[in-house]
Amino acid sequence: MQTFNTAQRMAESIMARTPKLYEGKGYEGKWSYDYGVVLKGFELLWKQTGDRRYWEYIRDNMDHFIQEDGSIRGYRPEEYNIDHINNGKLLFTLYRETGEEKYKQAAGLLRSQLASHPRTSEGAFWHKEIYPYQIWLDGLYMGSPFYLEYLLTFEGGAGLDDVTKQFKLCELHTKDEATGLLYHAWDEKKAQPWCDPATGLSPNFWGRSLGWFVMALADSLELLPGSHPDYPELKRILTDTLRALRSYQDPGSGVWYQVVNEGGRKGNYLEASASSMITYAIAKGLRLGVLAPQEWQDSLDRAYRGLLEEFVLETKEGWLNLNKNCQVAGLGGADRRDGTYAYYISEPIITNDQKGLGAFLQACGEYEARVPAAAAKGEQP
Repeated sequence: MQTFNTAQRMAESIMARTPKLYEGKGYEGKWSYDYGVVLKGFELLWKQTGDRRYWEYIRDNMDHFIQEDGSIRGYRPEEYNIDHINNGKLLFTLYRETGEEKYKQAAGLLRSQLASHPRTSEGAFWHKEIYPYQIWLDGLYMGSPFYLEYLLTFEGGAGLDDVTKQFKLCELHTKDEATGLLYHAWDEKKAQPWCDPATGLSPNFWGRSLGWFVMALADSLELLPGSHPDYPELKRILTDTLRALRSYQDPGSGVWYQVVNEGGRKGNYLEASASSMITYAIAKGLRLGVLAPQEWQDSLDRAYRGLLEEFVLETKEGWLNLNKNCQVAGLGGADRRDGTYAYYISEPIITNDQKGLGAFLQACGEYEARVPAAAAKGEQP
């Protein structure tokens, strides 16, 4: 069995610390999208190593929620929250491995939300019903890869244009032509307190939102048939967005800031989850042949080293900690989050946030499968 050192060590640390992801502080049994980010990392490691414990970790955590009749504990479709779709990505693997109908039924339940999920006038999914007429970059990761895989698995590949349209509309409305970066969100009605009344755009480039977006593109390009008419366009969007992000890759550390384009500004900090997501998208883009090694390998090498050197510390138990994670960030809502620079740097910075851990696990899994020698060097972060 091949060893993927840092990825496997982080997986061992996660299993030891949180055998039940849903019992972590702040989760308390909620159907939270965070689990899906972590479990996709375990799925990648299971496929790479054949270690059955990783598959069992996925099944055990998902089975807390997936009932025998296909209902999902804690899930309320009527909330129309795109975040609630994310964990469904694991249902395909569980169904293929076990043949148990409950997983297919649960996937169908999530698919039914998308069938009636509210949309903008052009057909982009709202982020949530409580955030009407809004496209958030985060939502592309939460919904699109699941939607795509469901269509391919259970609906004969019909309707793929509806998935690719989500990415095209998101880029159309959120891209800044000057930097090539994408703003965190866009309000079609231009009515939200956080948006520019002329453009509908939120005011800043939040690292993790961009990370969600490029992860979503990489995952979707892996699934989307290369013959699909929009495949070249999604490839272009991923390449263009990563090139824009590469312009803001910190020269010293090789990773990225919480507010991507404000590296030298007081209060800004190098952030683990966004850096892991961007690293993952580059590594996966290379594996898929979407990115050219001669253009991207150096940036990827620097990013991977930066992840280990900037964010990872070993505990006395021999576990790995992932530091400098933004706990959460959003726009509007009861907290009236205004999307300003001051807002993004004011959110709590924590260790071992599940979103960060999952993205880190996926980034290391992709990189270390590609560059095994570097994995060995990274064994002692």
